[in-house]
Amino acid sequence: MKYRLVVAVILLPLAVAALAWQGNAVATRSYLDEASAQANTALRLAVAALDGHLNRYQALPALIADHDDIQELATRPRDRRLREAVNAYLKDINALLNSSDIYVITPDGDTIAASNYDGPTSFVGQNFSYRPYFQEALQGQQSRFYALGTTSLKRGYYFGSPIRVGEDIRGVIVFKVDIESIEASWQGGEYKIFVSDPEGIIFMSGTPEWLYASVLPLTPERLTRTETSRRYANATLRALPMTPGRLTDHDLITIATGDTSREYLLLSHYMADADWTVNVLTDTASVRTQALTTVIAALLLLCLTGLAAAILWQRRARLNERISMQAEAQAELERRVDERTADLARVNVQIEEEVAERRQTEQQLRRTQADLIQAGKLAGLGQMSAALSHEFNQPLAAAKTYADSAALLIERGRAEEASDNIRRISGLVDRMAAISRHLRNFARKPNEKLGPVLIEDVVRDTMEIVAVRLKAAAAEIDIDLGDVPLVVRAGSVRLQQVLVNVISNAADAVEGLDDRRIRLRARSEGDKVVLAISDRGPGVPAAIAERIFDPFFSTKGVGKGLGLGLSISYNIVKDFGGSLIATNLAEGGAEFRIELPVADDLGQEAAE
Repeated sequence: MKYRLVVAVILLPLAVAALAWQGNAVATRSYLDEASAQANTALRLAVAALDGHLNRYQALPALIADHDDIQELATRPRDRRLREAVNAYLKDINALLNSSDIYVITPDGDTIAASNYDGPTSFVGQNFSYRPYFQEALQGQQSRFYALGTTSLKRGYYFGSPIRVGEDIRGVIVFKVDIESIEASWQGGEYKIFVSDPEGIIFMSGTPEWLYASVLPLTPERLTRTETSRRYANATLRALPMTPGRLTDHDLITIATGDTSREYLLLSHYMADADWTVNVLTDTASVRTQALTTVIAALLLLCLTGLAAAILWQRRARLNERISMQAEAQAELERRVDERTADLARVNVQIEEEVAERRQTEQQLRRTQADLIQAGKLAGLGQMSAALSHEFNQPLAAAKTYADSAALLIERGRAEEASDNIRRISGLVDRMAAISRHLRNFARKPNEKLGPVLIEDVVRDTMEIVAVRLKAAAAEIDIDLGDVPLVVRAGSVRLQQVLVNVISNAADAVEGLDDRRIRLRARSEGDKVVLAISDRGPGVPAAIAERIFDPFFSTKGVGKGLGLGLSISYNIVKDFGGSLIATNLAEGGAEFRIELPVADDLGQEAAE
C-alpha cells in the first residue's frame, strides 16, 4: 500500500501538469479563434472605409483634364492670364471636393498651376518628374500613388491623369487626397490598425510612433526603390522592433516598446488597387488571461474532486484518523472556496470591463455603418459622374448655340426672336440647376430623426437622380402612386437612397434585354405603405436569395460595386421600422417590396 501511495504521489503532479498544459493550449486556441473573428470584422470595415474614401476621387482627374481652360493652358503654358484663371479654378474645385491639392504639370515635370498657388507651400514652379504617378500619366495611363509630399511634408494619395489635346498628351493633372482623417479614427480604439506599402514600410497608423517603421527587413534593394521615387521625402526609415510568431492557424507578432514588449494577433488584407496591405493587431494579453483563468478553474474543480477521493480512501485505510482528516479536509475546502470566490470576483470585474469595452465597440461600429451608408451614396455618384458630365454638356452646348444666335438676331434688329432664344437658355439653366440640387441633397449626410415624408416628393427627387442611369440602360419606368397621397414615417434622403439603389439594380438587371420595363407601385395596406419595384430581368437565383442583403456580397463584376447597396438599404428600412423583401415573380423577373409605417401628421417636417 505504501508503494502504491508513493507512486501516486509521484505521478499525480505530472498528470496535473500535463493536463494543465494541454488544457491551456486548447483554451488559448478557442479564445484566439473568437478574437480573430472579431478582429476580421474590424479589418473589413477599415478596408471598406479606405476603399470608399479613395473611390470618391478616382474618376475626377480625367473629368477635370477635359476642362477647356486646363487643355488651353497645357497648349500655352506661358500664358499668364490662363495661369491665373486655372489657379483660381483649381482652388475653387479643391475647396468644393475637399481634396488636399490639385495641380497641373507640363511634360518636363514643372508645375505651372496649383490650387495652393497662393500658399506658403505652393507647388507652382516645383518639378515632380521623379514621381511614378507623373511618369505613368505621361504615358497615357490613369495613375495612382501614395507618398509623403516633398514640398508640403504631408502624406496623401495621388491620382494622375493625362491632359490630352487631340491625340497628343500635353501635360498631367494630379489630385492629392488627404488620408489623415481616416487615420485619426483608428486612434484610441480596441484594435491597432496600420497600413504598409509593398516594401513593408508603415504609411498609415493609429499609433504615431510606428510611422515609417518597416515590418520587413530594410534591404538595400528596398531602400533604393523607395528613395528613387522619394516616396517618403526625408523621413527616417527604420525597422519595427518586432518578432514574428505563430500559434496553430494564427499569426502572432511581439513588438518591443522601450523595456517592455506586447504580443499581438495579426490579421492582414491586401488592397490590389492601392497596392497597400491593411493590418489589424489585437492584444493577446486578455486572450491568454481568459485561457489561464479557465484552466485554473478546471484544475480547482479537479483538485476538489481528488481531495474528496482522498478523503474516502483515508476513511477506508485509517478509521482512527477519520475525524481529524475530515476536520483538515473541511478547513482546506473552506480555504479553497474562499480563494475560488475571490477569483470569481476578480473574473466578474474583468467581465464587466469587457462588456463595457464591447458596448463601446458596438457604438463605434454603428458610427462606421453610418459612414458606409454615406460612402455608398458617394460611390454611386462617382459611378454616375461620366454620364452626368454628358448630361450637363448637352444643355451647355445648346445654351452656347442659343446665345450666339441671339447675338446675331439682336444685331439684325430681330429682338422678339432673340428674346425667345434667351428664354430657352433660361430653361436650360433651370434644368441643370435642378439636377445639381437633387445630387447635392442626395450626397449630404442625414441625421437620425424621423418624420412624415410624402412618397410622391421622394419618388420625384429619386427620378431626377436615376434618370441618367435609366437612359444609359435604355430602360423605361412605369410609376403608379395611386390617387391618394401616401405619407410614411421615415427620412426623405435615406428613403431616396433606398429607391436609388433598388431602381439602379433593376436597371442593371434589364440592361440589354428585349423587355426593359421597370414598374414602381405604391399602395396603402392597413397601417403600412407598400412600395413595390419590379422588373423583367433574370430574377434572384435561389442559391444566393438568402445572401443578397449581406454586406460586401455582390453578383456584379470586379470594380462595379462594393456589395453594400442592398445591405445599406435593408438596414435603412429596418431603422424606419419597416422591412425590405426580395422575391421572384411567376412571370419572370424580380420584385423588391418595401413596407413602411404610415405617418398621419404632415404638419411636422421630416428631419432629413
